[in-house]
Amino acid sequence: MSLYDLLASGDAVTRLVAIVLLAMSVASWVVILWKAWLLKRAAGDVGRSTAAFWQAPSINEARQRVGAFDRESLVLPLIEATQVAAPGSLAAAGDRSQQLTRVLRDALHRVLDKLQFGQVLLATVGSTAPFVGLLGTVWGIYHALTAIGAAGQITIDKVAGPVGESLIMTAAGLAVAIPAVLGYNIFGRFIGRIEADLEGFARDLRELLTHPAVEP
Repeated sequence: MSLYDLLASGDAVTRLVAIVLLAMSVASWVVILWKAWLLKRAAGDVGRSTAAFWQAPSINEARQRVGAFDRESLVLPLIEATQVAAPGSLAAAGDRSQQLTRVLRDALHRVLDKLQFGQVLLATVGSTAPFVGLLGTVWGIYHALTAIGAAGQITIDKVAGPVGESLIMTAAGLAVAIPAVLGYNIFGRFIGRIEADLEGFARDLRELLTHPAVEP
């Protein structure tokens, strides 16, 4: 019996579990494909953008050069955040070093949120899909044993078939969870490397702009 036949003969709970697993699978694969494309671009753009920044003669020129390479807007927001705050505001309070620390930290958090987007979904799918599949299995076994008990005859042939069919839900749950877990772990490593590069650039940028000889 195929999965389609199992769903056709199943009740509302079985179909609901199958729909939930299908939705989880589609959502996780969309995120996996999108993040693979995003992180591949981001890894190259961050290296090229930071190299272009340090080769520029001034901050204004560096901003223009970085804009040509930073397609995902990961480095440019850090540079834009270093603009002088309006005088008289609390954002302008403290010395230049404190201001830069605050604005670069906030800009870095926003950039990292973009890189981390979708990780929660992958983690959730990876941790819950097996249990959703197990729910379908337990319900299928219960449904099958109830039908066998109502028939008044219990044989290996009558038990093995329905129970084996219900175990398909467990396999489906694992098939949904495994790609999500692998994607979460692999993307986490890439994000960690990009995050380290961005944090290093923000730290170097802060030290550069606190030097009085830097041209705007």
